[in-house]
Amino acid sequence: MNQPLLELRNVDTFYGPIHILQKVNLHVNKGEFVALLGGNACGKSTTLKTALGLVIPKSGEVFFNGIDVTNMKVAHRIKLGLAVVPENRRLFGPLSVMENLQLGAYTNKQTSKENYSRVFDLFPRVAERRNQMAGTLSGGEQQMVAVARALMSNPELLLMDEPSMGLAPKLVEQSFEMISELHAGGVSMLVVEQNANMALTVADRGYVLQTGRIVLEGPAKELSEDEELRRAYLGR
Repeated sequence: MNQPLLELRNVDTFYGPIHILQKVNLHVNKGEFVALLGGNACGKSTTLKTALGLVIPKSGEVFFNGIDVTNMKVAHRIKLGLAVVPENRRLFGPLSVMENLQLGAYTNKQTSKENYSRVFDLFPRVAERRNQMAGTLSGGEQQMVAVARALMSNPELLLMDEPSMGLAPKLVEQSFEMISELHAGGVSMLVVEQNANMALTVADRGYVLQTGRIVLEGPAKELSEDEELRRAYLGR
């Protein structure tokens, strides 16, 4: 079996005395789109932060490309090939779109015109808005810029935190179409999402978190047909 690109092994993560993640085991293989699902305050974003290094687990291990990164700083993990599209996009509003993209490439000293050409080909609207202040863009446009910024470092794994948050229903569909196209192009992804129904239509596999524990996992198609998951997370 091929080595996972990202792997969390028996991870326990705390915020002070509060036990957030409890014995979480999760992996993403190269080329996979894995959805991490669950309700509010179940530990989804904490899982992403643990993978990225913003939170260090009290016990358990995190591996990236076979390297133990459990105690490695965020910057080192990004240099190894991780990138993140944070919750609510978190662009630098007073800066131009182009300046935001440049910040996304700061760890890649070899950034070339090809990098910009790639993201502009993927997101023509971003190219059109390159000189506009990021804070003046629509929600959907900001999402495109946030993804484009993450792709500027040529990551091996893209982490996305709630890509549908704050978007109108039509823009949610467009956002997942964009994510699906990226996946079809070979980008590996771990996507945290509350909209289970939408995420499972495009993911390869999924995990469901409940109060810090993985309670369901498997192929996306099987999870979408699971009665327990539908009752708990799809509202049907």
